[in-house]
Amino acid sequence: MSTAPNRRAVAVILLIPLMVTLALWAFAWPAARIAPRDLPVGVAGPASAAQQLQQRFDQRDGAFDVHRFDDEADARAAIEDRTVYGAVVVTPQGPHLLTASAASPVVSQLLREAVTASVLEDTPVRVTDVVAAPPGDPRGSALGASVLPLALAGMAAGAVVTLMGLRGARAAATLIGAAALVGLAATAVAHSWLGALTGDWWTVAGVLALTVLAIGSAVAGLAALFGPRGIGLGALLMVLLGNPFSGVTSAPELLPEPVGAIGQWLPPGAGGSLLRSVAFFDGSAAGAAVLTLSLWTLFGLAAVLFARRAPTPAEPVEPAREPALTG
Repeated sequence: MSTAPNRRAVAVILLIPLMVTLALWAFAWPAARIAPRDLPVGVAGPASAAQQLQQRFDQRDGAFDVHRFDDEADARAAIEDRTVYGAVVVTPQGPHLLTASAASPVVSQLLREAVTASVLEDTPVRVTDVVAAPPGDPRGSALGASVLPLALAGMAAGAVVTLMGLRGARAAATLIGAAALVGLAATAVAHSWLGALTGDWWTVAGVLALTVLAIGSAVAGLAALFGPRGIGLGALLMVLLGNPFSGVTSAPELLPEPVGAIGQWLPPGAGGSLLRSVAFFDGSAAGAAVLTLSLWTLFGLAAVLFARRAPTPAEPVEPAREPALTG
């Protein structure tokens, strides 16, 4: 009796627990270790009082990256430019906390707790949400939940293009068309219906489409280079790592190092950051995310257009042509 089926059965038995363990590590470990790590915050006000407040932040070694501002106007501008997540303004009436729940509701709540704990018990803390989350999604739940569907849509586009045997310009056009339609449909749901996103409608649609295109072209490009195994590699990068490492549900600076940085190098994390920028902050701090998505898209499309690979089972194999006889 052949031992090949037995070997395959053993491989499946061992592979499934391994994949489950990897998935639990990727999704549960970052969520269980959420804490500020060099979280950019601001301090503004008179030099002596601001210095004392900065020292209190610095006592939590490595938790906060404190930026000093001259007054409240500068601190507000830094929040709107996405330089800091929030700022504390020292005033004669007490500390005035400026937050941006649109940047991260989790960080806004964390700053409230940190500032409240650092002042005297009888000192009130006034809080102003400079860039508030939209009424349709006050906790940022819809935005955080959007990353996985976008990753799955890109995965599906790349895998289907590969398994259907589409190549070259036809494959690239299919990926672009599918991403464009997903961007329009997702914007209609999240922007027009749920009200979870604000900002220019067409810009938001373009960001969603670019995110899906970056994921889909990367998966198709990996498959063009490595065959069907490239689809599995794409799933590992885009879904198993890209989704939990994106930091969209909290913030990249709250994830364990270097998970937060790795997540921003992958399309799901870059797409989530870019979506926040265009939806709530008029495109501020969008350059790095645009560059990341563009590079993944260019890599994937270039591999689809120019890589030579073996045909998949769905593709017909062209018969060899007999040499023409002369004479």
